[in-house]
Amino acid sequence: MPQANPSGRPVKHSLTLRGHRTSVSLEQVFWQEFRQIAADQAQSVNDLASRIDAQRGDIGLASAIRVFVLTSLQAKSG
Repeated sequence: MPQANPSGRPVKHSLTLRGHRTSVSLEQVFWQEFRQIAADQAQSVNDLASRIDAQRGDIGLASAIRVFVLTSLQAKSG
């Protein structure tokens, strides 16, 4: 996994969800792992983000992506 942003600050990333542009602020380690999960599933990051967006309920998209990444990593290791 690439080195994390030393400050740990979130960075804005642009996405297109069902034809609409949006951005999500994620720490670099989460973004890199999110991109890897999308690649492993043969999906674009936009398609994976759209899937997460459709299931997230009332939590923010960035939080939903972080939870998705964490649970995906836990499933791999356990």
